[in-house]
Amino acid sequence: MRIDFNLAPEDLTEKTNRLWSLSGDKIKSISSQLNGASGSPVVTVRGRYEARSWTDWTQGFQYGSALLQFDATDDPYFLELAIQKIKANMTPHISHFGVHDHGFNNLSTYGNLLRLLGEGRIAHKDWIREYCVLALKLSASVQAQRWTAIPEGGFIYSFNGPHSLFVDTIRTIRILVAGHLLKHYSSGENDSRISLLKRAYQHALATAEYSIYYGEGRDIYDVRGRTAHESIFNVNDGNFRSSSTQQGYSGFSTWTRGLSWAMLGFAEQLEFLDTLKEIPELDDLGSRDYLEAIFLKAARATCDFYLENSALDGIPYWDTGAPGLNHLSDWRNTISDPFNNWEPVDSSAAAIAAQALLRLGNYLRLKKDGDSDKYWSAGLTVTNNLFASQYLSANSDHQGLILHAIYHRPNGWDHIPDGSKIPNGESCMWGDYHARELALYVRRIIEEKPYYTFFNNISL
Repeated sequence: MRIDFNLAPEDLTEKTNRLWSLSGDKIKSISSQLNGASGSPVVTVRGRYEARSWTDWTQGFQYGSALLQFDATDDPYFLELAIQKIKANMTPHISHFGVHDHGFNNLSTYGNLLRLLGEGRIAHKDWIREYCVLALKLSASVQAQRWTAIPEGGFIYSFNGPHSLFVDTIRTIRILVAGHLLKHYSSGENDSRISLLKRAYQHALATAEYSIYYGEGRDIYDVRGRTAHESIFNVNDGNFRSSSTQQGYSGFSTWTRGLSWAMLGFAEQLEFLDTLKEIPELDDLGSRDYLEAIFLKAARATCDFYLENSALDGIPYWDTGAPGLNHLSDWRNTISDPFNNWEPVDSSAAAIAAQALLRLGNYLRLKKDGDSDKYWSAGLTVTNNLFASQYLSANSDHQGLILHAIYHRPNGWDHIPDGSKIPNGESCMWGDYHARELALYVRRIIEEKPYYTFFNNISL
């Protein structure tokens, strides 16, 4: 991609303001159309959000979006809407033993609500704090029980079963970190005490080793920074067997949303790790400096791969190995084209990746690392292009906020409009949520407000 090193956060003021002005009506429209019985909104079809049965992992993004809208605009309507919906519909997500998505659903809702309370953004109410703290503790404990042991540690397994490590889950381990900050732990057989932070970082180490490539000769497809969506293990002995995918083109190509989850997951954990001193419960995982080195290696590699394998404007196609890219001449050096005849872009990957680039850039700036400007400016560049007219939906009849998102290309779950050969023009709940989160992050930088992290005010 082509990085604009002259961009400053203030240059995005008009675009972020426009995003928030469009966002509120879209949240209201979705809320009025859908109810809990119809399922969680996942993707739009002809501009209207619909549920898509697979796993129920997007409800938190719906109500979390209302909390972000309140955070950005101070409109109490969205706070009350979020609280009402969280109370009515989110309890099953706390106790959901069948998914690896607790850090998506429950940090976006209970975590954001607790953060806003701690920041003094909403009137202090003991019941809200106690309610959110209990929800986060229980969610963290449930997530910690989805555990597969491997010789050097273990991982939180995906909905595919105990053999399956998803790269996505690196961002959902935030729920375990939140549980740790709330001084909670999970309990196993014979009352064994399970450290939530240790489980989180065992999972992170497994992801760094098996989900990310470093150009070190792992196999003939070992290109530095690319990711495998799924890693398969033999559950009898815990040994790694192969790379695979669910939503990408193959186990040996890079599904770009999985790549972006890795980018952001490791960047956020670097920020959190920087707040910690040595912790005895992590001694057998290595020192804090060792963990930081592993996380930083993974974050740099994945972010560099993204920069090298997106279109010129920083918007990626859905998979860097997608076969139709062969027909798009020099796609890395041309502006993204969501209306081409061969392969779709994925704007949701860009929304996630932009925040990752900004966080890594800011982290490295604090460390006085010379690469900080590269990542920071790249994050602003992606944000600037993502919030432009081609991707930001200004149509009041379209419930989506960010256009041209992809959910599951191999399964054909994305709407293809009449006259087109590929999906385009639609939105997804996680893409819209992360665009709002990105806009909030940038706005807080512009206005010199407290730096936005998932762990702000998550403590007892």
